[in-house]
Amino acid sequence: MAFVSSGYNPDKPMANRITDIGPRKFDEFYPPVIKKNKGKWLYHEILEPGVLVHVSETGDEVYTVRTGGCRLMSVSHIREICEIANKHCDGHLRFTTRNNIEFMVDSKEKVEPLKQDLLSRKQAGGCYKFPVGGTGAGITN
Repeated sequence: MAFVSSGYNPDKPMANRITDIGPRKFDEFYPPVIKKNKGKWLYHEILEPGVLVHVSETGDEVYTVRTGGCRLMSVSHIREICEIANKHCDGHLRFTTRNNIEFMVDSKEKVEPLKQDLLSRKQAGGCYKFPVGGTGAGITN
């Protein structure tokens, strides 16, 4: 009865929707090239372990650099991830279901500087904070 009295219309579920309850719609956060080419992707290739290219029927390309993540992340670690995304990817990134991190860029020229930045960041013990890989014949998280 609550839905009827509130004016909810099942034929138009977005009409008069209260937008401050729950998360915002996911497609608001797509990178521009993803939003432009949604549903138009022709194929993808693994260029090297951890680096993929997705090609659209419009000719646009998206390069993804996948890095290993961790199950539990501190606020400072997430801030560092966001700093990398802001510096190289216009603030866009994606977490996979296994907590790996995918940084997406729109040109091949941006891939190598991103990889070098990721591989330059190390833990105090010397291992990589953001090991690049986890695609194709590689180990994932």
